[in-house]
Amino acid sequence: MNDTVVITFPYSRGEADRIAAFLGADVADYSPGIFDTVFPGRKRIVALMSMGIVVRKIAPLLEDKWTDPAVVVVSPDLRYAVPLLGGHHGANELAKELAGLGLQPVITTATESRGRDSVETLAERTGTEVVNRDSTRQVNAALLDADIPVYAVQGPAIVLAGPDVSILVKKGEYTVGIGCRKGIGAADVVDAVRAALAENRIPETDVLVYATTTKKFNETGLIEAVGALSGNLIFLDDDTINAQTGLSPSRASRIGLLGVAEPCALATSRRKMLVMGKKVYGSVTVAIAH
Repeated sequence: MNDTVVITFPYSRGEADRIAAFLGADVADYSPGIFDTVFPGRKRIVALMSMGIVVRKIAPLLEDKWTDPAVVVVSPDLRYAVPLLGGHHGANELAKELAGLGLQPVITTATESRGRDSVETLAERTGTEVVNRDSTRQVNAALLDADIPVYAVQGPAIVLAGPDVSILVKKGEYTVGIGCRKGIGAADVVDAVRAALAENRIPETDVLVYATTTKKFNETGLIEAVGALSGNLIFLDDDTINAQTGLSPSRASRIGLLGVAEPCALATSRRKMLVMGKKVYGSVTVAIAH
């Protein structure tokens, strides 16, 4: 199935076919339930109709800006392309793409309308994912007032970041939370992680990030292990870990935490769903989320 669809009324079918041919998209005739049908499976939706109709139809379907499709409304006279939903997540670029047909993109997101990149735009351009998505609000707001530095860190490396620092890493579906005993060796961590990934049929290349608590900052074996796995290791603060919910009971309460492996995996995941709850491999505890 094509990831882009143009929705139109029958009287605008000719214009819709023209847009679809330009984008390499499918065309769907409007019906009361058409948005319910296309919303779950399409990444980009072009609606050739009144914006009011689109707003009313998609409002009950909205879930999360990181997973909702990009929606662009095109005026029936093919004059304007207006990103309605997901401006930072593909809609702005889709509207600009339609400029190739002579349409005028109407960009309303604050950063792009002022000629500045957003965190999400930078991630798309570099083929990376934003790990700590809650940070983008503060960083994008700061981008409106000043030039924010971008640092490229070559791994293996350690990154400690506050809530107003966005972390972009290579794309991947899964996050791995790791807990370990003090003085753990790198080989033990590598063996545990690889065993957990193999049991869940997850390739190492599909791991977005590895995460643990800042209390493990001096565990050189853990750091070396993630380097051997060609991964990115993030240390999470206590507040971030303790903000997670739906966790298994953990002895980490002795160090003031609700857990380590499970909350670290969940905190850095996109969908906040555990693929594998915490499992102990010798002196290493592993959890996987996506």
